Amino acid sequence: MAETFDLIVQGGEVINHAGRGLADVGVRGGKIAAVGDLSQASAGETFDATGLTVMPGVIDTQVHFREPGLEWKEDLESGSRAAVLGGVTAVFEMPNTEPTTTDADALADKLTRARGRMHCDHAFYMGGTHENAKFLGELERLPGCCGVKVFMGASTGSLLVQDDEGIEQVIRHIHRRAAFHSEDEYRLADRRPLARTGDWTSHPEVRDAQAAIQSTERLVRIAKALGKRIHVLHVTTAEEMAYLAAHKDVASVEVTPQHLTLEGPEAYERLKGYAQMNPPIREARHRQALWAALANGVADVLGSDHAPHTKEEKARPYPASPSGMPGVQTMLAVMLTHVAEGRLTLERLVDMTSHGANRLFGLADKGRLAKGYDADLTLVDLKARRTFAHDQMASRVGWTPFDGMEAKGWPMATIIRGTVVMRDDEVVAPHLGEPVRFAETLAG
Repeated sequence: MAETFDLIVQGGEVINHAGRGLADVGVRGGKIAAVGDLSQASAGETFDATGLTVMPGVIDTQVHFREPGLEWKEDLESGSRAAVLGGVTAVFEMPNTEPTTTDADALADKLTRARGRMHCDHAFYMGGTHENAKFLGELERLPGCCGVKVFMGASTGSLLVQDDEGIEQVIRHIHRRAAFHSEDEYRLADRRPLARTGDWTSHPEVRDAQAAIQSTERLVRIAKALGKRIHVLHVTTAEEMAYLAAHKDVASVEVTPQHLTLEGPEAYERLKGYAQMNPPIREARHRQALWAALANGVADVLGSDHAPHTKEEKARPYPASPSGMPGVQTMLAVMLTHVAEGRLTLERLVDMTSHGANRLFGLADKGRLAKGYDADLTLVDLKARRTFAHDQMASRVGWTPFDGMEAKGWPMATIIRGTVVMRDDEVVAPHLGEPVRFAETLAG
């Protein structure tokens, strides 16, 4: 008797832990049930993937969807719509909302807001503060929490933990891998007078490479002393990459498409406020070091750091303009362009967008295109040529720093737990997102 499936994705080139090759993917009950030749099988639904490449579902481990409190910039619906249009099947969302996500009630509120509104699967970071440090061991184990996030610089209010004692208290009480925005707030404060009004090229001078490496050295020293795991977000400097390469026993590393693609001072001169983010877009030697770290395995995971602000906010003269840019919708296509241009292999991109998240965050059933895992698939056309444009963006802010850039490779479909959610640039099965499950939170 022929096997039967709910869905067969047939005729595509599958790329996963086993390599690359033509294969079908059979889905049953939202899980991958078979990978191989399923030409004799039957299914309730088939998806013709001829000419497409079938990747494990892309996971974006750093987004700011701004809800609650800042919905004029973004919300969970619009941000997740942008995600699935970009081929992203799951996101980890940041705690710097209003109010901040620093206790169980705030996490529960986000999960409630997400239910029936988010288009992709999701988890939320718990913000680490001086006030909640001693409770983080319990908070980080709540269902729907992807871990603890700490701002050592570039934040305001209780989410800023700039002192060694505060960092030590946070790390001492956690058990999972905690994520850090690593810039030294003391040095940033000293250098703020270096900002030149209306001149965005001064942004990487204010937030210089020394502020980053100084903070990261402090962070690693504390983590080593306490024997705890840390994740250094959006690393931007050559010095940090060289240092972190020697401390992989405790530290994992994230890079972003923006820092791999844009370069100062050209980006600031061309894009002005649209190029402003924290840590900054830096000059050529740092971008080259990021690519070297990606090639030699120091970089573990790719995150978009999707952090939208309105066009009006971005038009304010520096330094009154806010830092951050949208990126969840463009992340995959930007990186596929780098693949097409020979800067990395598709296998390495898959490792950075799915397998890496699976390893670092202990995903219970995501991050691998393998039997028994959630049927999260991202289907891309490696031969497609599209031009990024502001009006394509689903984000509420309606702009992208990559406007006018040609993409070489494009997401054609997003499948989440066996349901085709996006196809041919259209969301066809909305609001199906569910909380991501983690091995370290299964007991609740």
